[in-house]
Amino acid sequence: MRKARLRGLYAITDATLQEPEQLPERVAQAIEGGARLVQYRDKSGDRAARLRQARVLAELCRAHGVPLIINDDTRLAADSGADGVHLGRDDEDPAAARRRLGAQAIIGVSCYDQWPRALQAVEQGVDYIAFGRFFPSRTKPLAVQASLDLIRRAKQQLAVPVAAIGGVTAQNGAQLVAAGADMLAVVRGVFAAPDIRQAARAYAALFDRDDDEY
Repeated sequence: MRKARLRGLYAITDATLQEPEQLPERVAQAIEGGARLVQYRDKSGDRAARLRQARVLAELCRAHGVPLIINDDTRLAADSGADGVHLGRDDEDPAAARRRLGAQAIIGVSCYDQWPRALQAVEQGVDYIAFGRFFPSRTKPLAVQASLDLIRRAKQQLAVPVAAIGGVTAQNGAQLVAAGADMLAVVRGVFAAPDIRQAARAYAALFDRDDDEY
């Protein structure tokens, strides 16, 4: 099976924005609106509950042809049947994650504002890198500020897709896509919106316009 093309809206869940039983329907709405990648992010310590929910989301995403990525937890990614894992600075080494999940897994790494970390991640064989935050973020208000030049440099020098995260809206996201971002990673802009489908459509439209230029 070929890996999915990593481009478009990357919708990231937040366990605090809804009751657990509501999440599958809300993820389905985001996909219907145009999300092309979904990340399951739940920082609670209830592993059994997270595993049940991740399995439901993995099946849902598979039915829609959209990859499910697990935040931080390679073991949960393996046990749930998800398509990959996203790793931060305090998480498992990407090479170890690759050994556990296999060649077809999608492995992404947060690079914050750090170019050397991006270089190292690519050398370790990741499938995408993420920079950010680019704008003030309610999800991570203390996150470091990243520059658009990081995206431009990555597109010139690195052969992996680039995700931009942190305070991304349908309005400011256009400049990130123009700089070369392959994915816009969004939490509250999608899942805190009153109409999730419509919110996702607004982000997806940024890529539709960009693709029309080629």
